[in-house]
Amino acid sequence: MTDTTARPEPWLRGPVPGIPALLQPAAHAFQMAQEDVTAALTGLSHAQVWSRPGGVTPLGFHVVHLAGSTDRLLTYARGEALSDAQRAAMLRERHLNDEQPAVESVLAELDAALTRALAQLASTPESVLRDAREVGRAKLPSTVLGLLFHAAEHASRHTGQVVTTAALLRAPEGSPQRGLT
Repeated sequence: MTDTTARPEPWLRGPVPGIPALLQPAAHAFQMAQEDVTAALTGLSHAQVWSRPGGVTPLGFHVVHLAGSTDRLLTYARGEALSDAQRAAMLRERHLNDEQPAVESVLAELDAALTRALAQLASTPESVLRDAREVGRAKLPSTVLGLLFHAAEHASRHTGQVVTTAALLRAPEGSPQRGLT
């Protein structure tokens, strides 16, 4: 969804200042998620953001989940347990279709989460990337690098779903792109 005629995608703009070399791909993925999601939601109505064309998950859910899951994964990467507020946010995600927060609020949540993600990448020394980390109540094994990479690829996956669903919503009625029903 990024307009590559205006400027290249983040990974083609060079290193993100302050981010360690090994974490540049994650930084670029977070930047691309922020840009693509914002572009995809721009101009869509509240009803469109919370609609379920063909029964797919609403755009609003993907954006809130992208923000929340990034925050949670980066908490584990720091070696911390989830806070009560993070657990409450995770439970909130289950009821987003009822709540349907405003598009501006959803995008603000995403911007804040991805800004924090870039700051965490900047403050993560390459020397700790192989350090062991535990994930969730089950304390599943991972590493700092594994969690940072997964947070970036998870953000990319949900971004792709947002971009695709937004394109579907913008397609005229009766066009082949509307064929998910």
